[in-house]
Amino acid sequence: MNLDQILQLVNQVTQTTVTEEAPRVDQEAKWPEESIRAMQRNGLAGLVVSREAGGMGQGLYALARTCETIGGVSASTALCFGMHCVGTAVIGAKATPQQQKDFLEPIAAGEHLTTLALSEPGSGSHFYFPQTQLLVEPDEQYLIRGSKTFVTNGGKADSYVVSTMGVEPDATLHEFSCVVMEKDRHGLEWGPEWKGLGMRGNSSRSLTLNDVRVPSQNLLGARGDQLWYIFQVVAPFFLTAMSGTYLGIAQAAFDNVRQHLMDRTHRHSGMSLSQLALLQHRVGTLWANIERTRRLIYHATEQADLGDPGAVLPILSAKAEVANCAVDVVNEAMTLAGGIAYRDNSRLDVLLRDARAAHVMAPTTDLLYTWLGRALLDQPILDS
Repeated sequence: MNLDQILQLVNQVTQTTVTEEAPRVDQEAKWPEESIRAMQRNGLAGLVVSREAGGMGQGLYALARTCETIGGVSASTALCFGMHCVGTAVIGAKATPQQQKDFLEPIAAGEHLTTLALSEPGSGSHFYFPQTQLLVEPDEQYLIRGSKTFVTNGGKADSYVVSTMGVEPDATLHEFSCVVMEKDRHGLEWGPEWKGLGMRGNSSRSLTLNDVRVPSQNLLGARGDQLWYIFQVVAPFFLTAMSGTYLGIAQAAFDNVRQHLMDRTHRHSGMSLSQLALLQHRVGTLWANIERTRRLIYHATEQADLGDPGAVLPILSAKAEVANCAVDVVNEAMTLAGGIAYRDNSRLDVLLRDARAAHVMAPTTDLLYTWLGRALLDQPILDS
């Protein structure tokens, strides 16, 4: 299946199952079970799994386009799907034959859902400095203790990619490692369901790891590899998934208000709102904002898929720029639509609540611009 066929399939699933389920996902803060299962049945869960492991073998550009399509209908669903793809990419980056058999092949077959568990209470945007402990047991197992927060697909996924820090006497400073952990491991304790202003259906929950034992074969890469994973895999795939999702939100808001302006007329004059020069100007400005942001995202992901090291900066800037774009476009669309847009649970109300998460979801917009500035000034990106 080529990319055009994949995107047609994404659109088909989005216009049917995702569209039908979207109102319940937002209004009931419901994890999008039907939509995720439909994607799995159609092979889309294997979007970024290699063809050798039975997947579609796609990269960042396909992920951006997919999340854009889904995000225009249900941002929560796009977030859940996107985080599955990020977790999948992390597992696949240095997968052993056993990890391919245990995780990647079931993912490609639509039988396994994964996600990330990186953020921790009190870490803020410094999600790359985990405090969750990794202890080496004498029986070729690891013992993991600590806590995670904002785990998307929390309690719903079949496995979790967990970030840890080494605490053994021989562990080096900042020895951070990633481990994949199955859902049925003893010692996983989930916090309550997520209650958010927006992105209400992503099942973002806290997780306590009470001396969870996992086999050493579940280590991803080598001990201490996490920072490589963070910047070579997690960051590009996560930023791309989020960029696509928020681009979809911006486009949905634009489509909504554009149609409103074309449909509405002043009763006293019979003039369509689309005939007013001021509104024409503002609609043109909105379109330009979305389109230049779209081109940045598409260019960045295409270049990254080609292995261009210069794609790092546009990938970093994409989420920051789309965060500004989504919030500004939805807010302006609500203004242009007038009082009717301020109905509780109107389409623009949902989009505005979802869009606002873009600035605070780590890496935050401010942090991304700081990273960009450091990189451009030949300074170390990370602080301690």
